[in-house]
Amino acid sequence: MALVEVENLTIRFGDSTVVDNVSFSIAEGQVLGLVGESGSGKSVTSLAILRLLAPAAQMSGSIRLNGVDLLNLSEKAMRAHRGRDISMIFQEPMTALNPAMQIGEQIAEVVRVHYPSLTRSEVRERVLKALNDVAMPDAERRIKDYPHQFSGGQRQRIMIAMAVVNEPRLLIADEPTTALDVTVQAQILRLLRDLRERRGLSILFISHDLAVTAETADHVAVMRRGRILETNTAHAIFYTPQNDYTRALLAAIPTMHTDRTRPLATL
Repeated sequence: MALVEVENLTIRFGDSTVVDNVSFSIAEGQVLGLVGESGSGKSVTSLAILRLLAPAAQMSGSIRLNGVDLLNLSEKAMRAHRGRDISMIFQEPMTALNPAMQIGEQIAEVVRVHYPSLTRSEVRERVLKALNDVAMPDAERRIKDYPHQFSGGQRQRIMIAMAVVNEPRLLIADEPTTALDVTVQAQILRLLRDLRERRGLSILFISHDLAVTAETADHVAVMRRGRILETNTAHAIFYTPQNDYTRALLAAIPTMHTDRTRPLATL
């Protein structure tokens, strides 16, 4: 049964349509990869699920979480879901954290919003559990450190801890490995797999990196110019693509067998 169902989602800013009649679903415990070039509408779609778009955005269609249409909820009702049932790992871990707040306080803030009756020690316990879940070294000592005292990979772990501290059912990971070196990328992807297996998370994994998506997703939706062009299992997308654009994306990836005397395919 689908946990999330997006049907005929259209998003406009003034006269510009940036997402056009998009539909997809994510089952319990499933990872859906949403791929496409920059500007294809991936991040806008994810922000629409969380209802975080600017007031100027005009949205139509439906986004259902367990049968509840999020687009019909009041802002107050939506806040009860945001950060609790649905959470997001935002892009750019180097700048997404507040440089003036200790990382423990930043994670604790997410807990207090949804569980105001918890005591200070109970909140701290949840924060430490989240940091330990993302394998933050020496979490108890570093809880009072500031973002500039962590590496890029460690900041990404903090961002993931913030996203999972309230044990959401859907995690939106928007380019979670951007600006990280290959070794740290592998660590973050392994961490997401572990969290999925331990917690039964459903994940919307957004990326323009097809190789990373192939390692992570069960199903893949290919997006271009605000439209979904093809949706299938990850194996089918990468081995038997049906759409010309999907084939062009795959042809643009260099491999060990690429003829280096010829330019890569372009879209």
